[in-house]
Amino acid sequence: MQEPQQLGKIAVEEAYQHPNDSKRILSDETELARVSDGGGVMPSYYRPIQSLLAEFDEIRLTRMDAAGIDHAILSLTAPGIQAIVDSADAEKKARSENDFLAEVVRRHPSRYSGFAAVPLQNAGAAAQELERAVVDLGFKGAMVNGYTSTQHPERGIYLDEAANDRFWEKLCELDVPLYLHPRSALSGGLRLYEGHPELKGATWGFGAETATHVLRIIFSGVFDRFPDAKLIVGHMGEALPALLWRTQNMFDLNPFDKRPQKTLEEYFADNIWITTSGSFSDSSLTNAILAIGSDRIMFSVDYPYSENQPAANWIEHAPISVSDRRKFCSGNARRLFRITVA
Repeated sequence: MQEPQQLGKIAVEEAYQHPNDSKRILSDETELARVSDGGGVMPSYYRPIQSLLAEFDEIRLTRMDAAGIDHAILSLTAPGIQAIVDSADAEKKARSENDFLAEVVRRHPSRYSGFAAVPLQNAGAAAQELERAVVDLGFKGAMVNGYTSTQHPERGIYLDEAANDRFWEKLCELDVPLYLHPRSALSGGLRLYEGHPELKGATWGFGAETATHVLRIIFSGVFDRFPDAKLIVGHMGEALPALLWRTQNMFDLNPFDKRPQKTLEEYFADNIWITTSGSFSDSSLTNAILAIGSDRIMFSVDYPYSENQPAANWIEHAPISVSDRRKFCSGNARRLFRITVA
């Protein structure tokens, strides 16, 4: 039987780091160890990743071509702006990163788009920077790397807090999505992983932290206050599609003081998309299709933390319909982000 043609793809969770920051980290073994520990990885893993994060031309584009990835939406790698404590420093860094990314996109406008880095240390400033990035720079939305740090190591600012309503309002006004990306838990939560550094990053802790953040957003009524808000969650939904029924059931029995207007399944149907970033599993994909539907799933790689070719090979041979494969590879992303290039 004839093999189907390789489908063109749009990848929407693809990381970068400013070359100056990568050079600084790679030139100092102590700093490399610190940054690696913050991400729950080993320096031997992170050293080559750092070089790839800062590269945008020959290597990245060649690997995209080989995997049939026509277009990638780039975003500042975690923890990014969210790790900066001082508000003024965060605003300055966000603006600088967005200007840098805009230059990268201008070099390859048919191949790249951008997600804005936003300084949620001040929600008003974040809203202004989002508007600048979307209106003036042409970005497709915002990437937020988990909670935003504060002076207190055990206190972060989460997206459901009322102080961020101005930012959600601006997202709805501009009609662009927010991509919620993981970062390590606050210092108090890290006690769970003492003696087990292998668990605190993408192996386990990132997903648990991000899934909890999503549930905070839902149960705090963010989507009730902002029914047009659009949220993207990577890594096949951070296991939430598989846990929707149990979470909803136990919440119904124990709602405490929360009174959301809809069920979890309804919020996923109305406000939430997921991506395949770093999760190339037939069973996980099948579960996600059954739980949230094929219109809410988009292809992603999580490059350079994951490789383009295995991700592409998997989606091209996953046991799904041709219709769904087309949606996941590019159709759903084209509709959500209004992408017309490639």
